[in-house]
Amino acid sequence: MEKFDTSHVLQDKEQLSLITKRLKRANGQMTAVVRMLEEGRSCEDVITQMAAVNKAINTAAFMLISSSLKECIVDPTIDTESVTDKLQKLFLSLA
Repeated sequence: MEKFDTSHVLQDKEQLSLITKRLKRANGQMTAVVRMLEEGRSCEDVITQMAAVNKAINTAAFMLISSSLKECIVDPTIDTESVTDKLQKLFLSLA
């Protein structure tokens, strides 16, 4: 009986680079949120910036999931059904 891998590590270097850049940008935005709070900025300004951080992180997560699904579909060594189920649960955890 052939053993299939049920986990996945993204191999697409271009997508990894895009996701990493997005997360680094979100990290910078989060630093700005902390600074805004320390400076006594308005709640509206802080929340607007926090929403931007949240969107950047969620977008990076969606990119990771979609890129992983794409790789899983074309890789015959992966138990596609099992990995797809895991990725679907991860996707739903973001909702």
